[in-house]
Amino acid sequence: MSIAAFGSYLPAEVITPTPADAETDFMATSPLFRPPAERHRIAPGERAAEMVEKAARPMFERLGCAPAGNVDMLITNTLLPDECITGCGAESAYRLGCEPDLVLDLHNAGCAAFPYMLKIARAMITTGEAKTVLVANVQNTAGQLFAQPEIGTRQAAALAGDGCGVAYLTADDRSPVLGVHVRSTPAFAQDMSPATGDGRKYWEPGSGELEIAFAQEKSKEIIERGNNLIPEVVGELCKNLEISNIDYLVTNQPNRLFLRNWRNALGLTTDQHLDSFDRCGNLYGAAVPITLDMAIRDGVVGADKLIVMAGFAHAGDFAAAAAVRWNG
Repeated sequence: MSIAAFGSYLPAEVITPTPADAETDFMATSPLFRPPAERHRIAPGERAAEMVEKAARPMFERLGCAPAGNVDMLITNTLLPDECITGCGAESAYRLGCEPDLVLDLHNAGCAAFPYMLKIARAMITTGEAKTVLVANVQNTAGQLFAQPEIGTRQAAALAGDGCGVAYLTADDRSPVLGVHVRSTPAFAQDMSPATGDGRKYWEPGSGELEIAFAQEKSKEIIERGNNLIPEVVGELCKNLEISNIDYLVTNQPNRLFLRNWRNALGLTTDQHLDSFDRCGNLYGAAVPITLDMAIRDGVVGADKLIVMAGFAHAGDFAAAAAVRWNG
């Protein structure tokens, strides 16, 4: 399986950080929550499927083909699904004018979704179930969840940015995906969960704002997991594939400290670890395809480069890494 192209979409609205009140929010002075210089925010009513279309259509135009008739499978991951039961896959396909035989909406891979989607797509292409796959990562919480009146004043809200990244995968070896390594730790799954402040379930009526909450008693442990997971899964991937030199690393980008700690642990320079944090903020799972699309189109990443993509999800219950030999 090969990655034929990347695409991305960033909403038009660009916002700059508004520091939280240090007297009411202890995170305002934490180095973990130093905000980016700017970030993008979706417009009111903008849907995840619209974001997929705006990221994918220009990519197909650059490839010189239309989505119609050229997508056998569509895989999506949306951080905040517009519909509580279905994902955005079917609507995205309709907007693009394609009718894939297989539509899969993933909801469990979080910031590690992109390598995970590559693993699934590779299995489908290898077994002959599909010849072409479109994968899409949507981050859409900055203009929705983190724009709520109360939550929007917190320092953590200043890190989130919206955007969509896509990739088109084909059954050839032009830019081959060399391998994918995943790690699932179900015991950590309940260390992050939706919360409303008034004890109700997220779908029950009430006045509390929906937020993503981490187990406070495990905060130190969760930070340690975050620091360790990326170097560990990348190291395991490289060992499995007998990779000794990485040209570029691209990861999810929750904050500057994690980015620094990850590249230091892996012995990489700042130039080798690509990110778009200062321009886009925390893009969650969409950070990997968006950052790569930017770097490739800006000429930062040339041909015959070994790129490792990695992410860890939620409070550390899932992590994944993938390697591609990029040839443009």
